[in-house]
Amino acid sequence: MIPRPPGGLPLLGHLVPFLRDPLAFLRSLPPYGGLVQIRLGPVSAVVVCDLELTRHVLREDRVFDKGGFLFERVRDFAGNGLVTCPHADHRRQRRYVQPAFRADRIARYTEVMAREARRLAGSWSDGQEVDITAELSLAAGRSLVSTLFTRLPFTGLQETVDDFVLLIGGSYRRMLLPHRLNRIPLPANRRYDAARTRLVHLVDEVVTAYRADPEDRGDLVSTLVAADAGGQALSNAEVTDQVMTIFAAGFDTIANSTVWALHLLAQHPDIADRVRAEVDAAHVDAAGANALGANVLGVNVLGVNVLGVNAAEADLAEADATAPAGTSASVAGLELTTRVVREAVRLYSPGWLLTRVTTTETELGAHRLPEGTSVIYSPYLLHRQPALFPDPDRFDPERWVGVHPQRGPFIGFGAGPRRCVGEQFGMTESVLLLATIMRAWRLEPVPGRTVREVPLATLRPGPVWMRATRRDGLVRTGAAG
Repeated sequence: MIPRPPGGLPLLGHLVPFLRDPLAFLRSLPPYGGLVQIRLGPVSAVVVCDLELTRHVLREDRVFDKGGFLFERVRDFAGNGLVTCPHADHRRQRRYVQPAFRADRIARYTEVMAREARRLAGSWSDGQEVDITAELSLAAGRSLVSTLFTRLPFTGLQETVDDFVLLIGGSYRRMLLPHRLNRIPLPANRRYDAARTRLVHLVDEVVTAYRADPEDRGDLVSTLVAADAGGQALSNAEVTDQVMTIFAAGFDTIANSTVWALHLLAQHPDIADRVRAEVDAAHVDAAGANALGANVLGVNVLGVNVLGVNAAEADLAEADATAPAGTSASVAGLELTTRVVREAVRLYSPGWLLTRVTTTETELGAHRLPEGTSVIYSPYLLHRQPALFPDPDRFDPERWVGVHPQRGPFIGFGAGPRRCVGEQFGMTESVLLLATIMRAWRLEPVPGRTVREVPLATLRPGPVWMRATRRDGLVRTGAAG
């Protein structure tokens, strides 16, 4: 029998401690075993607390399929895109999306990423207090629009980002509620429905515009509009689902990872000084035509070996299992900066809680799981285990020296056939943002402002207020790229 933690209440189960502090609740479970049975109100689930069992779940995506209470709610607003789709649709969808993340496309994107990073760094004034959570969310949104969705309008981008944040938060709050309660016209439900309607309408208009003018703009939507499935093009609804899921996952992950990295560096000024020295030595500046050492020949992007992550021409399961993911974040001349981002993702994994559902009766860790079992796994939980990461709560970028992330206990970007298709894109942009900001500014926490972890559908930081001081001897970066 799978062990259960104490403290379960009639009807509520473990819902009270989970809602009170979900991260602490998760971290309390490993002493009970590699698998732990919990109940969250009406939802019963098995939490995987063991690394090898988690890797088994991620490898066997036919048996442990995308689903469960979290993904069901995310599908409500994001549709059946690559991030949320079941196994039956995944291989087909990944073949459509993968070309947008090829080496030559990423090479083109780096120029736009650098421009948007400079725009952000040039928008602050000396001594200004800024909420970097809000600032980075908008910057990541602008960068995604400029690279993957070039015809999404910049007008109203702040509202678009706000709508996605609302839906990401709303999907988490809805995941444990009976679906019928979400149809009651309460203010929160009306705001959620209005945000989803606005976003779907916006993306539908963009897809229609691409159909009318199908020129290849080198972005994701062009790739999807041109996709052909055995003579049958993707429908507008299918393209819309891909845009919704990738934008939601992309901007939030990039923004959150960079904010946490800046927050951690502010707590560790010695490491921050080393990052600034590294960035200075790499000549990361606004005028550099070779921004951050980007090699745009399609072999290396920022020193990144991206050959092998293009699974379009190979079997996807094999490609995803063998691609050199560890090199996807190795930035030439910015090794420490990259390790800082990787360590921020370890400590504050955006996908802190994820769910799968068994499609048939199966065995996991010597326990039989019936068909339809909800399975929870948590990168946050694994990344904070002392047996996997010594002194796990300590910010230590040096733990990544000489380490291949996909061969160790790190699962911040998933593993197996469903590993994140945008890992290289996200890591590259986060490093660009972090390096550009550190080159131009010293950021210090504003006294009296507490930084909080906000576990929603992703692990978001609350407002992170910092005072920006221009570094001595550096010219104004300028808002324009």
